[in-house]
Amino acid sequence: MKDYIIFEVKKNRYAIDLECIQRITHIPVITDIPNSHEYVDGMISYENRIIKIVDFRKMTHIITYDDELKTLFENLKKNHKEWIENLYNSIVNGVEFHLTTNPHNCNLGKWLDNFTSYDNHVSAILKELNIFHKQLHQSAISILDLAKLDMEAALNQYNTSIILTYDTTIYYLDQFIAEFDTVADSLQKLLLYNAGSESFAIKVDEIIDIAHVEGKLIENIDNSHQVSKYLELEGVIEIDNTLVSVIKSIKLPMKEVA
Repeated sequence: MKDYIIFEVKKNRYAIDLECIQRITHIPVITDIPNSHEYVDGMISYENRIIKIVDFRKMTHIITYDDELKTLFENLKKNHKEWIENLYNSIVNGVEFHLTTNPHNCNLGKWLDNFTSYDNHVSAILKELNIFHKQLHQSAISILDLAKLDMEAALNQYNTSIILTYDTTIYYLDQFIAEFDTVADSLQKLLLYNAGSESFAIKVDEIIDIAHVEGKLIENIDNSHQVSKYLELEGVIEIDNTLVSVIKSIKLPMKEVA
């Protein structure tokens, strides 16, 4: 029986021996390493040690976390453009507005409600974004009521205050997108890995649980299906009705000299 840390990377779950993990921590400021391996994101200073950071997504050939967030937020921008166009159509044509006026019920609002940043600059952007995003959604209630009584007055308000609030919301969304390296680091976790001669940190999406696993329950896999020469899998096991890949060992990727 062994204890394993279960972590997730883009909905894929992995188990790693708890004895190999010294600590789980948030990601501090990462310093780039010139000419490092493509899987290595940089290094951090931790308890008077310099530790290299390995991105598990890159190692397993998955889209990086920040690129995934950029795609997500570009889609959220499109959603809000459609929202503002639907609001205009409701005012001018008197059709029912079916989209939400609650800032916590749209996809952006749900995401922001669950996000916390440890970076002061990102937190400042987040504060302004939340203010104008809430104002944008809540203002739809009054303007739709006004449109029932005076369409021209509602349209005038739409073309002034609503559009200004929308433009300001998108401005702060763009500021947020520009900081996605920091935002992504705020969301992910570091596993400080130490096994044999290997000592580095592994960047993962989320820590799920600590599980007790019997070795005999691990189903062996064909080593020809290994996803990286730096990552060796022992097999797979089912935990809570989900298949989890069990890690045997991880090596620090080193850039090969030509």
